[in-house]
Amino acid sequence: MLRSSTLLRIAAPVLVVTTLGAACSSSKSSTPATTPASSAAPTRTSAPVSGTLNGSGSTFQQAYDQVAIQNFDQAHSGVTINYQGKGSGGGQTDLSNQVVDFAGSDVAETAAQLPANKGGAILYFPTILGPITVSYNVSSVKGLKLSAPTIAKIFSRKITNWNDPAIAADGNAGLPSLPITVVHRSDASGTTANFTAYLKAADPTDWTLGSSKTVNWAADTEAGNGNTGVANDIKAKSGAIGYVDFSDAKATGLSWAMVKNAAGDFVNAGLAGASAAAADATVTANLTYNPINASGAQDYPITSPTYIITYAKYADAGKVALLQAFLKYILGPQGQGAAQGVDFAGLPPTLDQKALTQVDQITVG
Repeated sequence: MLRSSTLLRIAAPVLVVTTLGAACSSSKSSTPATTPASSAAPTRTSAPVSGTLNGSGSTFQQAYDQVAIQNFDQAHSGVTINYQGKGSGGGQTDLSNQVVDFAGSDVAETAAQLPANKGGAILYFPTILGPITVSYNVSSVKGLKLSAPTIAKIFSRKITNWNDPAIAADGNAGLPSLPITVVHRSDASGTTANFTAYLKAADPTDWTLGSSKTVNWAADTEAGNGNTGVANDIKAKSGAIGYVDFSDAKATGLSWAMVKNAAGDFVNAGLAGASAAAADATVTANLTYNPINASGAQDYPITSPTYIITYAKYADAGKVALLQAFLKYILGPQGQGAAQGVDFAGLPPTLDQKALTQVDQITVG
């Protein structure tokens, strides 16, 4: 299965993946996503849903979306679901302009964006979550540990060589004299927004570039398109470092750092630490939540939520029924169980139940 920034089309019973342009051509076909047999596809039903849904947005969640769409199709004939990975900002813009029926996003829309949504009020559906890794390419360095001040200085170019004393002070030995190449996202990205939100929260003194889907990076940094683009750029450049979702980092074969959390413990970028952070986060009334820099000893501090954003009302009753069925699969036991097979964590049960209950708020209007 391809895992790149692609247009994913499910037309029962055939899965067709069309690559979108040279900038989005990197794939991970050598590492197909697998799903536990007990949570792979829902049992085929006769539920009367059919039609087409179009979505775009987050590349962070895309590997999971591909599996969820394929599995959902196995239970519902006559269904076509398209998803284009183009970054959270691109998905939000497409939804605002009613180009798509739903957006994938790792961040909520800003207050300034909301009035521009042509379809009216929106709803957030948390789906899965996962760590954002600080991935690096230094063959001689194993088990790298990094604190927030060190990460902030590296990504703001205050630290430019791997043998810097600040990196050594985090508990790292044998650091080579090797220039650091910072790799970041080129597109408007929820991964960027959450990574920089962590730096802003954990070390506002050293991190002065703010937090947003786009950042004014230093001129001597490099940019990659989507999470896969950043991952591939890191892998291709000795001395490189960047931020990549756990699923893509693992599939690309990258090494990543243990990150010092708010409790003072170095925590690996794994699903257990992400789940712990999500469990410690406060859920708001619109079901958005912030697991970044959570305070628990087991919490991985750069944990990203991700959402499907929909309108509250659609003119087409068939589209409402299909969208509700798709969300109920994702938020049900089979959809949540499929997350781990592509290196994401499912939602905390209480949040998952709240999201399931909210599905019925999508209505015809």
